[in-house]
Amino acid sequence: MAGGSREPGRSVTSRVLAVLGAFDADHGALTLTDIARRSGVALTTVHRLARELEAARMLGRDDRGRYHIGHRLWELGQLAPRRLLEVAHPWIQDLYAETGENVHLAVRDGMEVLYVHKVYGRRAVPIVSRTGGRLPMHPTGVGKVLLAYEAEWFVTSYLARTLERPTPRTVTEPGRLARELASVRAQGYAFTYEEMTPGSCSVAAPIHRDRGGGEGGGGDGVPIAALGVVVSSRRARELPRLVEPLLATACEIARAYAASPPAS
Repeated sequence: MAGGSREPGRSVTSRVLAVLGAFDADHGALTLTDIARRSGVALTTVHRLARELEAARMLGRDDRGRYHIGHRLWELGQLAPRRLLEVAHPWIQDLYAETGENVHLAVRDGMEVLYVHKVYGRRAVPIVSRTGGRLPMHPTGVGKVLLAYEAEWFVTSYLARTLERPTPRTVTEPGRLARELASVRAQGYAFTYEEMTPGSCSVAAPIHRDRGGGEGGGGDGVPIAALGVVVSSRRARELPRLVEPLLATACEIARAYAASPPAS
């Protein structure tokens, strides 16, 4: 039994990581039973580990007895590299001020997009993306942009999967999606129309590593991130006018990122 674990094949570290991994943007507060179900760790083990993690302030508990991520774990999370977020934030704020719509920043993590920043207001259309949340790549504007610039082997592997279909308008046919990705790469931005959420549309652009100019930060390699704006479907005709400010902002973020010193 690895690491002294009473569960064959699982070390103590793997079980702790499984317990912490049970939490995500859609599951921020969990009971012990929830944690056991989502982590695959025995309930008795979850009970002991949760109490130890709570004592270390890695987990906390609300007034209903449900566990959530603790202040100490949040504090440690702030030590993760934040260069892109810090560089991009003021430009994202400016784009929001100009458009008044949801603006978000995302990166690829495996076969999904991870939303790392979002600016929005009371009048912005409600959307499912949230900071720290994950969504499939193909139904989202930022996801299509990131997928379009990936290596051929990755795109082939992605399209070979059974593709999620959140709405009736989601493009899931591999051939059609491949053609869309080629168009995205050719024009430098992506549109989506109610593919992730009914009632919302988006436009997104890549943020490349700056190579001295050009829209979207210059260059056509794999982007470091994608920037997107989401509007109500009632205003879908306005998406084209958002392309120019979106590309300009992506370019400025790329240049600022290139000019910023890496964390020591």
